[in-house]
Parts: sequence; structure tokens; C-alpha cells
Amino acid sequence: MSSAWLLPEHIADVLPARARQVEMLRRGLLDAAESFGFELVIPPMLEHIESLLSGTGHALDLQTFKLVDQMSGRTLGIRADSTPQVARIDAHLLNRTGVARLCYCGPVLHTRAAGDGSSREPLQFGAEIYGHPGLEADLEVLNLALECLGVAGLGHVVLDLADARIVRAVLAGVPVDVARLEAVHDALAAKDIAELRGAARGFPAQARSGLEALVRLYGDESVLAEARRALPERAAISVALDELAALAAHARQSHPDITVGFDLADSSGYAYYSGLRFAAYSEGASHEVARGGRYDEVGAIFGRVRPAVGFGLDVKELAMLAPSRPSRSAIRAPCSGDASLRAAVRALRSRGEIVVCQLPGDAGNESGVVLDRSLVASNGQWAVQ
Repeated sequence: MSSAWLLPEHIADVLPARARQVEMLRRGLLDAAESFGFELVIPPMLEHIESLLSGTGHALDLQTFKLVDQMSGRTLGIRADSTPQVARIDAHLLNRTGVARLCYCGPVLHTRAAGDGSSREPLQFGAEIYGHPGLEADLEVLNLALECLGVAGLGHVVLDLADARIVRAVLAGVPVDVARLEAVHDALAAKDIAELRGAARGFPAQARSGLEALVRLYGDESVLAEARRALPERAAISVALDELAALAAHARQSHPDITVGFDLADSSGYAYYSGLRFAAYSEGASHEVARGGRYDEVGAIFGRVRPAVGFGLDVKELAMLAPSRPSRSAIRAPCSGDASLRAAVRALRSRGEIVVCQLPGDAGNESGVVLDRSLVASNGQWAVQ
């Protein structure tokens, strides 16, 4: 029989030291987004399932906890991703004709963990631009994502770039059902030539050769030149490669310490993304620390198709990778009803100091702050020593 106080698998309490790391990082990320002009929105934790899963595909459906609303009898879902909610807010509540820059930070819940060490309750931070179809919006989102990783103080960052338009252009005009398309994308992701040849059996020769070329197209910037030689000459491919080159140059210029790579066969989320895709990796992380791209169809189900590009990350996971913050120094004060003492404590706290009133019998040794000063009475005045 399990203990009543044990938590479900991949669900954990966040204790004081780490909670402070997470909260400081959350504030820093929101400040970074605000400095770019992004406005904060706070979607609800649960919605009607039809709205929550609109346009997101089968994968998110499997990750979403579902329950019955006792008030209406309708099925509700606990959000597993905030992007559909923000798309709904843009489409129906804000209903702006121009550009909307929106950000958010809140918990999401997953039915299954992404990996052995992953949480089923990430603290999702994200930023999204609605209403601008151009490369400039992609550049801004990518720049903010890299700034956010800088806020976390991560070490060496590797940025991987891809574009959903490339695989679509290679397959343009090829009649393929959903099951075979999924098999093609799975083989590309695994870089499995044998599986890919089986999935593409019967495709036109140009499509087959293009798909096989994609498996080899990963690495540094030379990948783009090789792609121009190996892939079919199609306008969508040429535009995608040009924009990937521009994004890479921008990222290197604004963040010289990062390494930029390409993986043109990476088509994860192919049913969701419509253009640029990027993922950022850092030392010590088993998978990406941030992921984003362009998803222009996300608002279609809400009756308003708007260009959209954004990214997201897990603040709790990012805090685990960030350098530890030193403990805050604090002032020890006596516990007393003295009016002048209370006034002195309020004045110190208003200046940003931490003042811990020492309760009777408490030595304060287990506090999460360093009590390196004391508030003492001197010549009728309270002074810090």
C-alpha cells in the first residue's frame, strides 16, 4: 500500500531553494519579453476540450487530461500547451487587425512525461507574434528566445534550424495518405534510409531522391549549399533556404557565442509548423531547452487565420540548468511589539532588504537566507550592525 503523501510519478514539489531559482527566472523571462513589447496574458487552466485541442493534432490530444464538467456535462481538458489558448485570445478576444505580441507563463499538465527525468507539470513560458507573415517576425521571436536563454545564464548554446516547407515542397504533387506521410516523417526523423525507401515506394523518382537527400542534410552552413544542389529546384525550397541562411546570420551576429546548425530532415511537428522551426540545446540537457517556429494555421479553427510565430520553454527545467544563485543576505531583527522597531523594519523592507524577525526559540539556522547582519538598538535608535 502506497503512502498517502507520495506524489504521482513525474510530479514533484518545488522546495525553497529551487523555487527561488524558478521564480527569479520566471520574472527575468517576463521582463525580457516585456522589453520587446510583448503583453502578458493568463489563460485558464482548463477549457472545453474542443477549443483546447483545436488544430493541434493527435499528439496533444494524447497528452491532455480530460474530465467531465459537473455544471454542464461537457468534456473539459486541462491544458497541455498554452499556444491554442493564446491563438483563441488573439482571434476572439483581442481581435486586432495589426500585430499582437503576446506572452504567458503558467503550469501545463501532461498525461505522460517526455522522458525519464521530465516533469508532467512543466511551467511553460512562451512568446508569440500574431499578424505578421514576414521574416522580421521570425527574427524577433528567435532573438527573444536566445535572450531568454541568456537571462538563464546558460553555457554554450547550440541552435538547430529547419523549415517545414522543405519536406512539403519535396512531396508537392505526390498523392500520399496520412499513414504513409507519417511513416515518411518518422523515417526522416530517425534518418533511416531503409525505412524511408519503404515508405516512399511508388513515389516519383524526383521525390524519392529528394527525401533520401534530406537524410544527409544536417550539419553546419555547408548544408544549405548542398541542399540547393541535391533537392528539386522549387521556389518554396529556394525561399526556405534563403530565409534559413538569413536567420543563421542574424543569430550569429546578435549572439556570437552560439553554434548554429541545420537539420533539414527534422520535421517533428510537421502537421503543426508551417515554416521556420528551431530548437536550442545547452550543455547538461538531454533534449532541447527551447523550441519554436512559425505556425500560421493555428488560428484557422477559430475562424480567423492569422500569421503566427513563437516559441516556448519549461521554466522549471531551465532553472535546473541555470547557474545557482547565491543565497540572499538578510538582517536579523528581534521579535517585539515596539513601535519604533516595527517602523525601522518597514523602512528596511521598503528599500529591498530582507528582514527576518527572530521568533522566540528560533535560532534561524535553517533559513534559506544568510543572516549576516542584525538590527539592534543603539542610543535610542535602531541600527543595522
